[in-house]
Amino acid sequence: MIIRLQIPTSTPHWHSSRHPSPRIRRKNRFSNPNPNPNLDPNKHYSQVLHGFTPLKTRTIFSAPLPNNPASDSGLRFRQKLLYLESLNVDSTKALDKNPDLRSAPVESIKSVEKCLYSMGIERSDIGRIFGMHPQLLTCDPYTDLYPIFDFLLNEVDIPFSDIRKSIVRCPRLLICSVRDQLKPTLYFLRRLGFVGPHAITCQTTLLLVSSVEGTLIPKLDYLQSLGFSYKETVKMVLRSPGLLTFSISNNFRPKVEYFLNEMKGDLAELKRFPQYFSFSLEGKIKPRHRLLVEHGFSLPLSQMLKVSDGEFRDWLVEMQLRSVDEKLSSYGGDQDGDTMSLLKKEQNIGSVLNRWNTYQRYFTIYLE
Repeated sequence: MIIRLQIPTSTPHWHSSRHPSPRIRRKNRFSNPNPNPNLDPNKHYSQVLHGFTPLKTRTIFSAPLPNNPASDSGLRFRQKLLYLESLNVDSTKALDKNPDLRSAPVESIKSVEKCLYSMGIERSDIGRIFGMHPQLLTCDPYTDLYPIFDFLLNEVDIPFSDIRKSIVRCPRLLICSVRDQLKPTLYFLRRLGFVGPHAITCQTTLLLVSSVEGTLIPKLDYLQSLGFSYKETVKMVLRSPGLLTFSISNNFRPKVEYFLNEMKGDLAELKRFPQYFSFSLEGKIKPRHRLLVEHGFSLPLSQMLKVSDGEFRDWLVEMQLRSVDEKLSSYGGDQDGDTMSLLKKEQNIGSVLNRWNTYQRYFTIYLE
């Protein structure tokens, strides 16, 4: 509904000041509080109403709603938090690690999500990536992200279908400088031998985030310090690239000490099976080695570690049965008629069977 104000064509009838009508009082609200007595009342009344524009839906006397910038910014901030929660991002942690996020518009954050999604990265992965590296929430996709994707596609030769695997496996790629970090490391790895069949793939792109001087070279030096030649060391890391990601103090050193001191192993076996360092010392290496020692058996590292728990159990059972069969066979072939000798043999057989029963109970608990 539109209300139009019309100027009356005839001179309004002025009431006495003693009994002013409500209509006159409403119009007097818009009159000059200090009227000039020389002005014509009709002309003054017309000039006052001439500047008004028609109002929509509200009456003439409705006050406009206040514009509260603080309220608007609070609403936008709330929308930003809800958006982060929809991505399963801890907003408190993100704001603490990236203070610029507080003033960033939600549209800029959505542009980063769209960039990652356009490269095949799923929304569930995007939330995890943002949680690990909140600085990505305020980055510029065109200057910070697309150059990285271009590097992976055109210089590392990662197929587009594998870009998602590379990023999900190592989200840190997205916060590395192409010029200062990724390119120098790629050139070093290629000189080391990561070319042809050993070229960098989506499974090994995580090596690109490692510092050449601070990470890669010290690990190569440590392996050589164990007694391996440079060529042997290079061959080991090409067969098992994960060696370049392991910690010297937390992985290499304790596993080497256990292998040499407890297992009485030979470095030549580590050269044949460098994947030894990729297995958990407390979770797999020690328990399986102790089981073998307890029952008097030994296995090469690859057979001891590469098989699943079920396969390892089957091998251990097979070796136990073979041991029992050999002892029973040796007892059955003895024709000694001495009673005490027979009793001793029966005791030995009982001892073997008792050990077998104990093993079965222990291994059942171990697998559970």
